[in-house]
Order: sequence, then structure tokens, then C-alpha cells
Amino acid sequence: MHNSLPTNYTAAEGVFGGLDWGEQHHQLCLLDGAGQVLLQRRYAHTADGLEHLERQLRRHLPLAGIAIERGEGLLVERLQAAGHTLYCVSPKISARARERYRMAPKKDGAFDAFVLADSLRHEHRHWRPLSAASPQLAELRAVIRDRERVIWNQRDLENQLRAILQAYHPAVLHLFSSLDRDISLAFLRDYPTPEQARRVGPERMKAFTGRHGYSGRTRPEVLVERLRTHLLAAAPGTVAGKELTAVLFAEQLALLNDHVRILNKRVDKLLATHPDAPIFLSFPCMGRACAAMLLAEMGEDRDRFPTPAALLAETGVAPVTRASGRSRQVRFRYAANKRMRHAVDWWVFNMTREVPWVHEAYKQARAHKQPHHRAIRGLGARWVRILWRCWQDRTCYDSAQHNSARPEASLTD
Repeated sequence: MHNSLPTNYTAAEGVFGGLDWGEQHHQLCLLDGAGQVLLQRRYAHTADGLEHLERQLRRHLPLAGIAIERGEGLLVERLQAAGHTLYCVSPKISARARERYRMAPKKDGAFDAFVLADSLRHEHRHWRPLSAASPQLAELRAVIRDRERVIWNQRDLENQLRAILQAYHPAVLHLFSSLDRDISLAFLRDYPTPEQARRVGPERMKAFTGRHGYSGRTRPEVLVERLRTHLLAAAPGTVAGKELTAVLFAEQLALLNDHVRILNKRVDKLLATHPDAPIFLSFPCMGRACAAMLLAEMGEDRDRFPTPAALLAETGVAPVTRASGRSRQVRFRYAANKRMRHAVDWWVFNMTREVPWVHEAYKQARAHKQPHHRAIRGLGARWVRILWRCWQDRTCYDSAQHNSARPEASLTD
């Protein structure tokens, strides 16, 4: 490591921090404007440890900032609450920055904290500090992300239950529109074996659907016909074993369905009170889950995305161009916020089915040999630009203004 400086070097002002966080310990490095180490110390992730960390930071005020490879979490929120300016550094950037000091692939907490602090000292003028979320936005972000995790569990559990039923009782899979519906799970709990399901006739099916508030339009006679068409059974031992696990999995899936409904109500309540929510909900086919996810991930700081291109890159709808000499390649952008990418894809996909001109634009893109996801991303880029403009101006989407300004000559340029 070299500390010699060129003669024309101008030292930065203030104290620069680098924090290599961990589950058990955090390594703090503080540098002065000339790059000299002022402090290099490790703190435990405990109440006393974090108190010592904050006390040490207060001794070196004013801090120009602290670089950390994390944009959220208990440590980040605590430091922001204490008034410190944080800079979130991508792990890829810090990994490349290590090569400025060492060629060997050696890695330790003290060295990583130094690299973060020194990188901040050199590059802080080009970096944007991490903005603190309001309590309302922080709650919405926590709820909508945890809702996503519950839905992942719901999907995985449904697939496991489907595999169990295919092994011994496939008739339940063909009875109602989907397996994760409450009435499908109720039927499985009431009639967990093919022998029990065989005794269900039109009258019993009518009583069952009435008891569980079935809102479908299929008559009991048709449901019974579906049931008997696929009424297959495995060996007695297999049926006895699978019956137990099928009921247990059905109860778990029903519980997850209840959890999703609880989370949906909370999301609705938070959206009803957040000042930016009407902007997102004003767009066509913007469901409440998509609106909540985009609002939570975009945040409230308008300086975070100063241009539409910044938001396009964050959502992953902008491609990556690699050009060298006569070679030029346009590739899919992998480095993006995957939650926002999924929300935009789902939003635009719904518009292709509900909004006529978006459907027509999608058809034209497909006619030009674009794959499905490429066409969705192209349309998503247009709508993200509009969303950015409305978000920056704090105005709701106006379909009349958009339609009057929309060029009619070509929808695929």
C-alpha cells in the first residue's frame, strides 16, 4: 500500500469513514483528508457495541460521510438516525477497488473498511448519499417486501402440494380454477382421499359449495363430472401416507392465504395515507401491489433519480451497450433492482391486455420479431419515463394529455 502523494494533490476536507458490516461484528476505518488512518477498530453487533461505535464517530466530527456496502438494515437506520451521511457502495465496486491496493485476492474486514473509506475520499464528489426514508415509507417498504416473501412461500408450497396430489388424488387439481383457492383447500380437507371424494354427488357438492361461499359459475353437476373424470387412486399404503401430508400442506397453504390477505389490507392502508401513492395509482392497470412496490423502491428523494435514464437503469428496462472498435453489442441489463423490474414487467403485461393502443404496440413489436420479454421491456421503458416525469412533478397521470401528445405514426420506434 502506497501513501505517497503527487505534488499537485489537494487533500479532501473532513473525515471519511468506511464500515465493513457483518452479522456479528462491524469494522470501522476513519481517514483524514490526506488518507492517513485515524482509527481502525472492530465493534460487536450488540447494544453496547453499537453505542461504542456511535461514541467513536461523535469524537471525529465533522464526518464527510461513511461508505458501507449496504443500503438498508438496522445498522444503516441507526447511523442515519444519529445524523450521519451514508454512501451505499456496490460490492462489485468495492471488489474492483481492492485491486488498486493489492493484487493478491486477500480479504479481511480491516482492509475492506480501509478500501471503502479511501474510495469515498476520492469519489465522494461523484456519489449520492443514501436518503433516509420517512417512517411511513419505511413501513410500506417492509410490508411490501415481506409480502413478496410470503407469496414466494405460497407458490413453493402450492407446487409441493400439487406434486403430492398428483401421486395419489389428482381429481382435486381439476375441480376448481386453481389449487391455492380457499375452496380447493377446503375440499381437500373435507375429502382427502379418492374413496371419500367418490361419495360426493350433485346434492352433496351443492351443499359443500354453499357452505364455503363458492362464487364460481359452474353448476354442481359439472363439478361432480370433473371430479369423477379424474378420480384416480394409488395403492392403499400410498394413499394413507399421502393423505396425512396433503392435509398438513393444505392447512399451511390456507394459513399463507390468510397472511397475504392481512398484508394486502395493511398495504392498502399505507397507500391510502402516503402523499405519493395517488401518482402511482393514477396509471392504467397499476395494481396496488405494483404501486406499493414501485413507491417503496423508488422512495421519496427526487434527487436519487435526477434523469429518466437513471430510473430506466434501476428498473432494468434500459439495455447495456458494449462497443469496442467495430464491435457493438446491446445486451440485457442484469445489474438492476429486481423487485422494480418484476413490478414494471407485470404492470406493462397487464396493460397489453387492457389498454388497446398498448396491446397494438405489443403486437407490432412481436411482428418485428421481438421476443415477448423484449417487447415488454420496450414498452416498459416508455411508461417508466412517463412515471418518472409524473413522480418528479408530483402530478398524477393524465390519459387525455398523454393520448394527445402520443405520436400515431409508429409505435415501435
